[in-house]
Amino acid sequence: MLGKLPPGSMGLPIIGETIQFFSPHRLYDVPPFMKHRMARYGSLFRTSLVGQKIVVSTDPEINYDLFQQENKSAILHYTESFIAVLGQQSLLNQHGVVHKYLRNLILRLVGPANLKEELLNDINNQTLKHLRSWAMCDIVDIKEAASDMIFEYFSKKMMSYDESKNPRKLKANYDAFMHGLLAFPLNIQGTAFSACLKGRKNVTKVIKDTLKERRSRVSKSTHHDFLDDLLEEIANEDAMMNETIAVELVFMLLFASHETTSTSLTFLVKFISDNPKVLSELTEEHEAILRNRGNSGEYSETITWDEYKSMTFTHMVVNETVRLANIVPGIFRKAVKDIKINEYTIPAGWLIMVVPSVAHLDENNYEDPCVFNPWRWEGKELHLGSKSFMAFGGGSRLCAGADVTKLYLVIFVHHFVTKYRWSIIKGGDVVRKPGVVFPDGLHIQVSEKHQVIERFREKI
Repeated sequence: MLGKLPPGSMGLPIIGETIQFFSPHRLYDVPPFMKHRMARYGSLFRTSLVGQKIVVSTDPEINYDLFQQENKSAILHYTESFIAVLGQQSLLNQHGVVHKYLRNLILRLVGPANLKEELLNDINNQTLKHLRSWAMCDIVDIKEAASDMIFEYFSKKMMSYDESKNPRKLKANYDAFMHGLLAFPLNIQGTAFSACLKGRKNVTKVIKDTLKERRSRVSKSTHHDFLDDLLEEIANEDAMMNETIAVELVFMLLFASHETTSTSLTFLVKFISDNPKVLSELTEEHEAILRNRGNSGEYSETITWDEYKSMTFTHMVVNETVRLANIVPGIFRKAVKDIKINEYTIPAGWLIMVVPSVAHLDENNYEDPCVFNPWRWEGKELHLGSKSFMAFGGGSRLCAGADVTKLYLVIFVHHFVTKYRWSIIKGGDVVRKPGVVFPDGLHIQVSEKHQVIERFREKI
């Protein structure tokens, strides 16, 4: 006999409460959809979204336990429309040994060892190049410019793709994909969701063609990129890799790496610009690093690993940015068997939606939670996944790219505050529907701090 379901409403037939869930809002607070239902039903309630029966959990203890129960009572799962966009062979749709295998492959690229040995210098040089180009422009939309910068880097790292030399514009198709990914899933010509599916098709074709071209070459020249690593895995008869999984993995990583990082970077610039005291302390921390380089008798624009680890306040600012930005609207699990929670039962087959913003904006976890205050992290360990901080997920599904995102943001801050000054010209408003959108962008004017660089060069 079915146990007692959590309270809630399943809304209208078929569409459930989908329209209310996708209703846009401009708040940094808990989404109104969640807030209204929490007030009425409590921290655990049921609903229906895009044809799926869902239990929403905003309880940090329950959520933490769910993350620890991966592949036992619950598995990572998303709505059918979301999986249709991301692909049946997507990393998000893999479990157990296959997921562990793919995660280990990803960590070869973005794990701690490669961050220190290769990515640190690569990202440093890429950031310097783009910041110089921004300073040469009149006005820059930081969201667009950051997206271009990060996409350029990771597309080369993944598959040696160069947008300027390729007639099939991968970035434009990714943009179409992103705009419709979290839109209402109505696949009719002219809708954002339809454009999203078309963008996905075009992107995966470019990746497939690149992979097939490399496999068909008589001369096995190497590009030293992630696609080469995947081709080696495909050639290994004992590996779990095939062409379909390889294409889906590259597609997923390009999406995850560039979109979340560029959105976080845009929030970072906005929060720093709106808080002069934060900017002042950041500048002090990073100029001290430049002075130390000058005292050593060598001027360098390259950040060392020890310097990166020493940027304590910057890491606090990054943590606070991703907490308050709340880029991920929900993390889903699927009950593989009936799950008993207090007096309620979540039936097998139902989806469970964890909402990170509730933990991030809970007054019991953070004083004045809607206020940007990096000093709240002072003296605390900056855990990537805990009961009160879920920006990168948790458990065995903790985002493999969390460290490279933080690395990118910290390197950007170092060069941005020491070498440049800027002012916001327009934009900066945020709309959540439920994904994050900057409808008017964030337009800034950037100029070089010539005197700062010259001052430290004089020390040599």
